[in-house]
Amino acid sequence: MKMKRMLALCLSVLLLCGTAVFAGASGETAEAFVPVFRFVASSDTHVRESSDITANRIGKMLRTAYRMAESDKAYNRLDAVLVVGDLTDDGTSAEFEKFSEAMKPALRAETALLTVVAKNHDGYALSRGEIRNKCKALSGFDADFHVVLGGFHFIGLSASESALQHYDLGQLTWLKKQLDEAVKADPNKPVFVMHHEPTVETVYGSGVYDGWGVPYFGAILSKYPQVVEICGHSHYPVNDPRSVWQGDYTAINTGAVAYTEFTIDAYRAYHPADANDVANYWIIEIDAQNNLRLRGMDLNAEAVLCDYFMKNPANKANRDFSKAAQKKASVAPAFAASDAPDVKPCFGGCKVRVPAAATATGEPVTLYRLRVKDKLGGTVQKDWVLPQYYRADGTDEIVFDIAYLPKGTYTLIVTAETCYGKQSAPLTVTVTVDGNVGFAHIKDVFTKLFEDVKDFFVHLFW
Repeated sequence: MKMKRMLALCLSVLLLCGTAVFAGASGETAEAFVPVFRFVASSDTHVRESSDITANRIGKMLRTAYRMAESDKAYNRLDAVLVVGDLTDDGTSAEFEKFSEAMKPALRAETALLTVVAKNHDGYALSRGEIRNKCKALSGFDADFHVVLGGFHFIGLSASESALQHYDLGQLTWLKKQLDEAVKADPNKPVFVMHHEPTVETVYGSGVYDGWGVPYFGAILSKYPQVVEICGHSHYPVNDPRSVWQGDYTAINTGAVAYTEFTIDAYRAYHPADANDVANYWIIEIDAQNNLRLRGMDLNAEAVLCDYFMKNPANKANRDFSKAAQKKASVAPAFAASDAPDVKPCFGGCKVRVPAAATATGEPVTLYRLRVKDKLGGTVQKDWVLPQYYRADGTDEIVFDIAYLPKGTYTLIVTAETCYGKQSAPLTVTVTVDGNVGFAHIKDVFTKLFEDVKDFFVHLFW
């Protein structure tokens, strides 16, 4: 059995037992953390009329969350479920109804449903006013709301009434007023702000190049260290360390119930072959000292992907999840001393199988890179492989397929790295391949160049 499959099995058993792998900057333990409030943070269910897949995932998500809550002897409630936009795939009335039919039977009376609707998928078929009314019908709260649950403030914003704007000035003015009221009530508590698109240059997926961030909220939220912004839209995985961000305030990327995607180097909106099989969400808990426990969940495997402890984010001195702090804490992966690539030459290239690397802290290895060097030491090809760190039942197998090499002898250099660029010591191996020469090889060079350029523009304009 593969190492990660064994880990997934262990995580599932631990989940059912009510305990989990726990990591946090403060050294807190799962047993020491006693929640007083618990909620699900999710988004991008993309419910479709033509498919039951994501609708069924809604019920599975809630069943898992309730089971985890019930296994906690100290506090066994699930107080709220947040679904932060793109509830539907095409925004039709039938899809909103299907979302309701999936959510309502799975939701217990003690659990509040908080939803917002998005400009894009939710807004494809109906007017903004109509989708905001659909949102209110689902949750019982306005599409823009400020509710207090268990003494904690939740503020939500949906796409504006105007078809020309994501969010209008009136909403931003309203948001500031609500934040002032929440902080006045208790400045030492986190205030949860939910909307669909992340604020630009915060969590993974919100960068300018990624294309999923919006500029509307940063100037306001930066005045309130108490804010915990919860957003979706990008579909980037929850257990990538960059999916939790702290600066003047805190931001959390929800992942997606529907499918996953990534930005890797110059490739934005990169979808791995198993993208549609991946579903993420968070179970977030708060204790009496306003500290947070964040468990990133693999919905389909019903397993914990990551488990973080965050000291009370309302205190601006608590910023263990800032980019600088996380980058400093990141450690280089390592291969086992006996590890070596398995190389099988073929005409014009080779297939390279690489053993999995790991970090001493459990930080995920998020990329493997390969460089191919000729006899003169020049790099003739580069490639990368995305490991399945984003799923609890992912394979450990890392495979590179190298093609379009001319006849010759080459050195292959493989490194593993974390999302903050910490690289392992390289694995190297020499291989001799048979391949084209002369004009036939020149044709191969232009063929590969065309494929690379086409692939780049597909991801650039996705």
